[in-house]
Amino acid sequence: MPSTSSEQGSGAQFATLTAITVVTGVVSSLGAPLVPTIAAEQGIPLATAQWVLTAALLSGAVVTPVLGRLGTGALRRPVLLGGLGVVLAGTVLSALPLGVGPMIAGRALQGVGMALAPLAFAAARDLWSGEELLARLSLLSVATVSGAGLGYPASSFVAEHAGIAGAYAFGAALVATATVLALRHLPAAADGTPQPVDGAGAVLLCTGTLGFLLAVSQGDRWGWTHPATVLAGAGGVLLVAAWVWWSLLRDRRGRPTLVDLRLARRPGILAPHAVTVAVSISLYGLFTLVVVLVQADGSAGYGLDAGLAASGLALVPYAVAGIAANRLALALAQRGAARLLLPSGCIVFGGSLLMLAAWHETLAQAFAAMAVGGLGGGLTFSSMAMLIVPRVSADETAGAMAFNQLLRYLGFSVGSALTVALLDVFGADGTALRATALTMAGVCLTAGALAALGRPTDRGDSPAPASAAR
Repeated sequence: MPSTSSEQGSGAQFATLTAITVVTGVVSSLGAPLVPTIAAEQGIPLATAQWVLTAALLSGAVVTPVLGRLGTGALRRPVLLGGLGVVLAGTVLSALPLGVGPMIAGRALQGVGMALAPLAFAAARDLWSGEELLARLSLLSVATVSGAGLGYPASSFVAEHAGIAGAYAFGAALVATATVLALRHLPAAADGTPQPVDGAGAVLLCTGTLGFLLAVSQGDRWGWTHPATVLAGAGGVLLVAAWVWWSLLRDRRGRPTLVDLRLARRPGILAPHAVTVAVSISLYGLFTLVVVLVQADGSAGYGLDAGLAASGLALVPYAVAGIAANRLALALAQRGAARLLLPSGCIVFGGSLLMLAAWHETLAQAFAAMAVGGLGGGLTFSSMAMLIVPRVSADETAGAMAFNQLLRYLGFSVGSALTVALLDVFGADGTALRATALTMAGVCLTAGALAALGRPTDRGDSPAPASAAR
């Protein structure tokens, strides 16, 4: 078996895959820190500006499983190149002075970048094998995390000195560079037939989630009993229910679905999925609250008025602590304590929101809350594969993890929209931030308690029997 990069993939090819993962991470960061500034510059409510973040998350949720199916076999290279082209078009569109509508549309196109990192991992598997493959995958995993972690302060720094358009132009330059590298060095994938895509299921899920998020984010402005709010919310819920029914129907008929919903009901898998939703909602609650807190001028009863660059730096402790938590989670799992990962991760992350609710008068306090959140988030998200993969067969692994990834992105989308809605509902006078943080902490701590009190197989104490994995 070859073991050197010259016999397998080349250094230029690995640099290209690294560039794709880092750049897509940076582009995904062109949302959270910029939202309050966009609201101020465009003269729009914070809830409307928050769609600059929510649109990309929602797009990523739906596009990830779709591109995962399309990008198999011989189509991997064209799908990766096409995805980079879409992300580039989105960053250029957001950089143009066309108003908030085109900016949000551009951000939705940028959300396609969230689906490219898994394809980069698959491309690495085509190029390397054995220990060399494990080393490359490990480095790409770090690049994914560090890309987002470095992207927040970098994009915030550029935006503070060159404006919002400058930040998106900076992102466009990075994507263009990665695209040129991909055109030159990305190899053709191995032979294989692309998997069919459930287009109708993707449309149902996307429109349903969009309707629900519109009702959540705009309900305070439209009125919670206004026909538009009720129609968007109820219609969204019905469409998501229709997606579940449609997916189960297609599965019974042996036809491909967007994700495999049957696996969600298996013992030992339900708890990780439920915790993923809760922590994902709370995670973007924490991100949004810290960014708003750091940039707010105090007129609403809270705010540090520290500027855009500081809000980007506030997200770095999360990324650093998350990497450390990944190693801690692996050590706990190797010592037979995997059952502690879900409840402990939820408790630690909930603690970060409680910290923010109690102490938010200085930048140091905001940074500390983000660091604790990174520990909790790292413990939780890094444990998903360790808890889910042993309970499914080899041919079910991709479907189980795809569903967990879908739940993660949908949770991010809900958390992004819900946080700003709660800030509006709870009002000003300094109580809004505290009440919103406590609400998000409650979501996270409740999920942790349910995971701790669940049946042993739901907590991940032991693998499912062989019959259950077939």
